[in-house]
Order: sequence, then structure tokens, then C-alpha cells
Amino acid sequence: MKTLIAEDDFTSRMLLQELLKYHGLSHIAVNGKEAVEAVRLALEAGEPYDLICLDIMMPEMDGQQALREIRLIEENYGIIHTNRARIVMTTALADKENVMKAVEGKCDHFLIKPIEKAKLLEMLRTFQLII
Repeated sequence: MKTLIAEDDFTSRMLLQELLKYHGLSHIAVNGKEAVEAVRLALEAGEPYDLICLDIMMPEMDGQQALREIRLIEENYGIIHTNRARIVMTTALADKENVMKAVEGKCDHFLIKPIEKAKLLEMLRTFQLII
């Protein structure tokens, strides 16, 4: 499994990296702009991400905007729904407005911070990213 962790908070970033380290390669982006560029470069190289963890509140470009741009890039590459990256919004903001915006932007799941290992692993199994 190839993962992109887009998170501006160092502690949250390290926690996700630690939880995912036994399940494959993880790359880091510290804001939404970096995340979008990482996705673009991965697709250009023919090595797309399987999982993208996007924090909602990030500098330069927030997770909601990055989500929309990533889905647009996938569409431009002809990637259909069943083959696209699984995008999980990681957030402390579980309010209805943010949830609805992310669903409209075609996210696949939400994880509320602090991230719980059991919930993360359950989600990965549901998406068949791990056994």
C-alpha cells in the first residue's frame, strides 16, 4: 500500500506514519498544495497512491480544496471510481458542514483526531488495502 499523509501538525503526522509503517510506503505533505503536487507526480510516474490521508485544516490549501483538485486530476487521467485513491479526511472538525463538503468532494471516509489505531485498521480492511 502506498500512502500520502497530508498533515501540517507534526505530532499528527508522526502518529499516522507510525500507525501505517507496517503496511507500506508513506510519503508526507505538509499542506494541500504539496499533496496535490505529490498526487500529480505519482500519477505521472504511473505509481498512484492507494490511500491519501488529508487533514481538513492546513495552510496554503486546505484539505477540502485539495480533495476536489485530487479528484479532478484523477478524472483527467481517466481513473474511474473503483480505481481511484481512497481519500480519508483526518480532522478534529466533525461538524456537519465539513462532513457534507467532504462527501460532496468525493472523500471515502472520515477519521476524527486523535486517530485511533483500531478504527484506522478497520477502515483499511474495509477498503481491502490490508488483510
